[in-house]
Amino acid sequence: MEKAKEDVVISAQNVRIQYKLGDFKDIGLKEWTVRHLKKNYHVEYFMAVDNVTFELCKGEMLGIIGTNGAGKSTLLKAISGIMEPTSGSIERRGNIAALLELGSGFDGDLTVRENTYLRGAMLGYTRKYMDEVYKQILDYAELREFENRPFKQLSSGMKSRLAFSIASLVNPEILILDEVLSVGDGAFRKKSEAKMKEIIRGDATTILVSHSLEQIRELCTKILWLHRGKQIAFGENVQDICNKYQSFLNNKFTIV
Repeated sequence: MEKAKEDVVISAQNVRIQYKLGDFKDIGLKEWTVRHLKKNYHVEYFMAVDNVTFELCKGEMLGIIGTNGAGKSTLLKAISGIMEPTSGSIERRGNIAALLELGSGFDGDLTVRENTYLRGAMLGYTRKYMDEVYKQILDYAELREFENRPFKQLSSGMKSRLAFSIASLVNPEILILDEVLSVGDGAFRKKSEAKMKEIIRGDATTILVSHSLEQIRELCTKILWLHRGKQIAFGENVQDICNKYQSFLNNKFTIV
């Protein structure tokens, strides 16, 4: 059944994101000016995301798949508002919690406790609200005994657990995860997947980038396949698109 327009939470229309490359990027303003006047510089353009269109409604979970260099993380940054598309448009309705890079938004010299409050403030939550959920966050991340430890002393799995716990327990309307669920031990992975299902049932809109087709098949209601920035497939037929992508990885399917 087609959902009403007012249910659309994220709408991406003909999104293109282009990077400018060249030997002028790491030089000073004076040197750049001289080279610019003399036309003595080299510029290249790289289209990281090329004409991507999709819509997500309240309560849906989108899995984004593609090999390295497909444009997945770049697209997430645009959806999160970290960067603007070169052309096209992205509309969002709701507060966003995004985990795009492990450890991003944390200060290595601050304690786990201080970083939890810092991350909560970055997500727009009050000190009073963070006081209410702080113990729940630490317990979920299994880090209560490490709360006074500097963040930089945590293992990558611990950092991932804390980041996921903060993002998923502060009730975001839009949750964006880039390979976060693949970090950590098997027990925490199962717990985080269960939390994802709970978030979906709570009508949050979620985007998950993962190299695990098993996770995508199990959790997602829609799927977007990117290859070298281009949109290969998008839709609700998650199993079918995953099968075609697996065939592509096994060199049994060629993208024209």
